[in-house]
Amino acid sequence: MPRLANDCFANSDDMISAQEALGRIHNAVDQSVGIENCLLANCANRVLAETIYAPRNVPPADNSAVDGYAFAYSDYEKKPHQFRTVVGRSAAGAPYQGEVSETDTVKILTGAVMPKSLDSVAMIEDVQIENDKVRLPIGLKPGANCRKAGEDITKGNLLLEKGTLLRPQEVGYLASIGLSEISVFRPVTVALFSTGDELINPGSLEFEGSIFDSNRMILAAILRGFGCQVTDLGILKDELEIVRSALLKASETHDLVITSGGVSMGDEDHVKNALLKAGQLNFWRIAIKPGRPLALGHIGDAAFVGLPGNPIAAMVCCLKFVRPLVAALSGVTLAPALSFQAHAAFSIQKKPGRTEWLRARYTAGSQGIGEIEKFHTDGSGVLSSVIWANGLIELGDEVTKIDQGDLVTFLPFSELMK
Repeated sequence: MPRLANDCFANSDDMISAQEALGRIHNAVDQSVGIENCLLANCANRVLAETIYAPRNVPPADNSAVDGYAFAYSDYEKKPHQFRTVVGRSAAGAPYQGEVSETDTVKILTGAVMPKSLDSVAMIEDVQIENDKVRLPIGLKPGANCRKAGEDITKGNLLLEKGTLLRPQEVGYLASIGLSEISVFRPVTVALFSTGDELINPGSLEFEGSIFDSNRMILAAILRGFGCQVTDLGILKDELEIVRSALLKASETHDLVITSGGVSMGDEDHVKNALLKAGQLNFWRIAIKPGRPLALGHIGDAAFVGLPGNPIAAMVCCLKFVRPLVAALSGVTLAPALSFQAHAAFSIQKKPGRTEWLRARYTAGSQGIGEIEKFHTDGSGVLSSVIWANGLIELGDEVTKIDQGDLVTFLPFSELMK
């Protein structure tokens, strides 16, 4: 089972920076999830648990990249204008089996194995045909239109390293060397709760002061996009013993327990105290906006994350902090989310000493660098802002203001949700 090391960092109420929190998360995982064999056809979005070397060449033999006529370049170079006799045909799956003189040629189809002693191919539309003879075009180069054995994959070479996330192209890559089953890390299992007496499930009967819970829907969708197996365990009432008992039970059967709400310092915010009773709290306050109250710890062998209750804060903290934690637990070698810079179409003042993420929309420019708009309000409960936005602006601790036209860093949602 995965877990966070007890001594990976000090247990402190001090506010820490976003970068320090990410560093602590990176160093916190003591063990990855287990390994299982999986049919290659079912391996998309799984994480490779073994390093794979090529057992064969791909392609296994020289073959033609086009429909045309195979010839020996050494003879063509001496007699490019000569008509050549067509002595046979080579098709994909039905190669020409006979011997070929260097003065002759073989009709060949795309993907077909090159006949012995022939090393180049003229495209069929470029040759002059008379009866059973052809004249090749002038100016062909050695090896023209011929794909060499091992051109894509060379036997013995490293193909994919342990920890590689298997996209469709990696699955096809492994299929091309004949693998039908591989070792992958088991998906991270996540228990997901919301907390709050005011919350109700969509479709439930409303009461005065009630709020439909959107956080679990958002978080479950993001986590499934990360490859997790999510168990939605519903809404916990604001009672310490209920929260403690639920967290403890969920930790027994899941790799990661996530809550949203209840990690602040209000009278009915019980998640922090429940975690202290059930497990270990490692940190819970980060100098960020949106967010700040974000608890990380462990309960038994399960990692724990307590996200903020406001939907935008929960979503942003999940994308920035849960994403690398899930990657570490699942064994994936996670590259930083791709970002780029563009010109700000706004001006703002910012407090120093905290990292902020602003909901934003990037628009490509007609002549190079594009433009980034900021949503008109920063409220953490405004879900319409992330419908409008296509990513986040990241402002580091040291930034104090942005003027219109300044370059700012943009993180597309498409990258953060991988």
